[in-house]
Amino acid sequence: MKVVVLGASGNVGTAVLRALRAANDVTEVAAVARRIPRRTPPAPYDIATWTSVDIGSRDGRQVTRTLARAMEGADAVIHLAWAIQPNHDRDRLRRTNILGTSRVLDAARSAGVDHVVVASSVGAYSPCHDDQFHDESWPTMGVPTSEYSVDKADLEELLNRHQHDHPEVLITRLRPAMIFQHDAGSEIMRYFIGRLVPGIAFNGHLPAITWPDDTRIQALHADDVAQAYLGAVRTRPGGALNVAADDVLGGPHIASLLSDGRFQRVPTLAVRAAVSAGWNARILPVSPGWVDMAATFTLMSTARARSVLGWAPRHTALDTVAEVLDGMVKGAGTASPPLRPRGGAASSRWRRDSTPARSLE
Repeated sequence: MKVVVLGASGNVGTAVLRALRAANDVTEVAAVARRIPRRTPPAPYDIATWTSVDIGSRDGRQVTRTLARAMEGADAVIHLAWAIQPNHDRDRLRRTNILGTSRVLDAARSAGVDHVVVASSVGAYSPCHDDQFHDESWPTMGVPTSEYSVDKADLEELLNRHQHDHPEVLITRLRPAMIFQHDAGSEIMRYFIGRLVPGIAFNGHLPAITWPDDTRIQALHADDVAQAYLGAVRTRPGGALNVAADDVLGGPHIASLLSDGRFQRVPTLAVRAAVSAGWNARILPVSPGWVDMAATFTLMSTARARSVLGWAPRHTALDTVAEVLDGMVKGAGTASPPLRPRGGAASSRWRRDSTPARSLE
């Protein structure tokens, strides 16, 4: 089967290419990204035929035409492209995340592709303040003060409208937890921590860490979510699927990795105020909306993914976070521009692109 992957050079896209490369039933892969290889790239990027498209470009007709050509003859499209930076530029993010997704769906219909697998997120869910595990029926209205969450919720509504208007196209949406891998270490530092904090700060020897009250998270290894995407392409379940590792992490777990277990609980509002000051001063790359979203994360049940995909995570959340922290200390990355290692420019095998939006998905 032929599979098209949009956002194929990013954190999840790289893992999806690894999964497709190892899949005997995948005969052709078309990859779409803003920056593409000029020559034969290293594995896993060598499996794909590459097309350069910025789905948030102002030339929408050309974007849709180019995407449709890449999708010709495809059995499924995996849409991962998503911009999280620059989050001061909401117009740019909306063009990529919402308008760009609309163009992807238009192109799939034009190319006659009848199955699109889309990256949604735990961030699409409405705020939750309990410790119960919720299935995919939990409301997806998002966290209104988080630009990431608002866009993911609007993505869900866009997919709902498309399903209503074009029932001939099956849409499967994955709602993963926070996704990490070792080679995303430098990317996480650039997009979430900033340049003022050295990677060595995450080597496990901090005196203590602060942890916002009531914050607990689910995480997921990039290779585990890649297997869920491959499973969705194979089984065509339609609808929504939560994917996350089994364990839920709180302050003691993160402190065990960063400060020998020493941590101090602090009010979420205090953390939010500090992040807001740093973001408004352009010191921190993340907005206070990320604090709001983290404080109200919905804990997800993964029962449906296990049942319909036969999927199960191979990595724990704690091991996954430990892996990415090691990558942050070491400045880990790959030849892909979004995942370039610390101190290294994008590989000469990739086209340069001055477009500022950056994708973590």
